[in-house]
Amino acid sequence: MNDIVELHGPTQEPASGGPAKQLVILCHGVGADGNDLIGLAPYFARVLPDAKFMAPNAPYQFDMAPFGYQWFSIMDPDADRLPGVLSAAPILEAFIDAQLAAHGLNESELALVGFSQGTMMSLHVGLRREKQLAGIAGYSGRLIASHLLADEIKSKPPILLMHGDADDVVPFESLAEAVTALEGAGLTVQHESRPGLGHGLDDRCIMLGMAFLAECFGVPLPQG
Repeated sequence: MNDIVELHGPTQEPASGGPAKQLVILCHGVGADGNDLIGLAPYFARVLPDAKFMAPNAPYQFDMAPFGYQWFSIMDPDADRLPGVLSAAPILEAFIDAQLAAHGLNESELALVGFSQGTMMSLHVGLRREKQLAGIAGYSGRLIASHLLADEIKSKPPILLMHGDADDVVPFESLAEAVTALEGAGLTVQHESRPGLGHGLDDRCIMLGMAFLAECFGVPLPQG
């Protein structure tokens, strides 16, 4: 395991001020870094005051600009993404294992939230863990190698997927393709398309993410 890259990035401690009772790992998209998604933490913390949020930088420097990080290269737009996902998967797996151990928590107390390439990683890794995660939320992403899912799936956490129908980076059709494959593998999937939204998130995406995470962890939504 000495050759596994150790991930680092911004974090937000539980808003309650106490020890973490849940962990939410935020996986950013290509060319960004952990700061891109840690901004979601204050919103999610409104419904998860006891959760710690972690937004690790992806393991590799972005190879198409002098800044940012990537889980895998997209330099060749026509290349199969599976080899890149398989290369990065053990790194994310090791990070999850380390954080659960460090905080004395188990998989049922951890959720993955991904954007774009981070969604691809979250779905791939999360569904292949022996013990079921609390949930996986994915924005503007894809399910990589859907044809392998039925044979490789090991657990079935609840899933939320959202995608803008004006996305010019990851095709909007990826949403329906992912939902079909995931439901075909026996998973429960909440999903919604966002009219006019490009490659990003809007207020509706954040609100649904808050409600989804609260449901995953069995936390009642604040009243009023």
